[in-house]
Amino acid sequence: MVLGDLADGVTRGVENIGDRISGALFEPVIRLGVTGLSRAGKTVFITSLVANLLDRGRMPQLIAASSGAIRAAYLQPQPDDTVARFDYEAHLAALGGADPQWPQSTRAVSELRLSLKVQPTGILGALSGPRKVHIDIVDYPGEWLLDLSLLDKSFAQWSEETRARLASQKGAEPFLEHLATIDPAQPHSEETALKLAATYREALAAARDEGMSLATPGRFLLPGELEGSPVLTFAPLPDADRLPRGSLGREIERRFEAYKTKVVKPFFRDHFARIDRQIVLVDVLGAIHRGPRALEETRLAMADILGAFRPGRNAFLKSLFLGRRVEKILFAATKADHLHHSQHAQLTAITEALLKDAKARADYAGANTAAMSIAALRATTEDRIDHKGLSLDVVRGRLADTGKEAALYPGQLPQDPAHILAPARQGAGAWLDADYQIMRFAPARMTLRPGDGPPHIRLDKAAEFLLGDRLL
Repeated sequence: MVLGDLADGVTRGVENIGDRISGALFEPVIRLGVTGLSRAGKTVFITSLVANLLDRGRMPQLIAASSGAIRAAYLQPQPDDTVARFDYEAHLAALGGADPQWPQSTRAVSELRLSLKVQPTGILGALSGPRKVHIDIVDYPGEWLLDLSLLDKSFAQWSEETRARLASQKGAEPFLEHLATIDPAQPHSEETALKLAATYREALAAARDEGMSLATPGRFLLPGELEGSPVLTFAPLPDADRLPRGSLGREIERRFEAYKTKVVKPFFRDHFARIDRQIVLVDVLGAIHRGPRALEETRLAMADILGAFRPGRNAFLKSLFLGRRVEKILFAATKADHLHHSQHAQLTAITEALLKDAKARADYAGANTAAMSIAALRATTEDRIDHKGLSLDVVRGRLADTGKEAALYPGQLPQDPAHILAPARQGAGAWLDADYQIMRFAPARMTLRPGDGPPHIRLDKAAEFLLGDRLL
């Protein structure tokens, strides 16, 4: 295992050096990773980002766009032949049709190459003429990053921690009741293993629906091409440190270790270790709506995810990076269009506080980090209404479930983030002095002027942070 990890690291190091030399001498390549937990809006973010880089009329805060340094933009075949292409055209059609719909969410790794013709600034730039800059956008589920923690755990440790978490988890009762009937020392039966894994998967799905984010393995709910394979047929067991040969428990443990070796490590080796810039999308408003526990779960999950950006965390990652690191990481609270702009500052402050631990870890590793609130595709308009003698700032939009127009006042977010983060850390069951509401809006119908991409909130500012220094 050690020799294998070393060989992986040497191979990746050679590839990294080759990438840097090629980019410096010929056409620079920026590999932008886009991740986040389920329903954070990864697919919409990529679709709108690409559309707004192709037609840059709504990108004034991206300096290379507003200054005219970007002369042209176009899509090209991606360089990785074995990775699915991000279906930009289909997603844009879903958002921009006569009856706009949200596109299907991320379920596996996909990639898209956007190439820009850029005129460098300064005297040397004027002499050299335009150059090409390739942006390889890599889309992958944030749940898969949570699996990094498995590399440092034995099956017994993981089983104990997972069963402890499920003991207080709504929807986990059927799995725990079924687990109580299982003797891990009994002879292995594939039928028993399949039923055990299926009930565990149902418990994970229930946890996700409740806003619980720390569910592992990440591939159980997003299996991709591995669906139905033995490597995804395991579950936590009691007494997992005393398993006789030939037993159900020993086979389940073997599959857990195979998952780490054959699923987790290849993902980090083949995709994650090649990222230059990273955006982590967070549905902060959705977590607040679900309650204090969901918000705390989000905080812990984001800290775990950002642990993947610390190459010194374990020997495997250290051997992969070999001096290469993610240069910039943006934490973006999505769905800012669900709030009136008067509350955007509070949302950003809560996001910064929520991700303080994770951000500190990334900063320590040398990455340049930032937090902001965005809406990659604006689905609402702002309004003010009178309600019971009060004047309320609201947003209006078309409801996804009924298609009817509705106004939303989600509640007043606190000026001090501690007022909402403290109850979450203390394990409060509900918010005591507020009721934060949220609606699921459908995409607004778009009528775009020539040269304009889809409407958004601060997408240009996000692009400037992530890409701007490499486009001038």
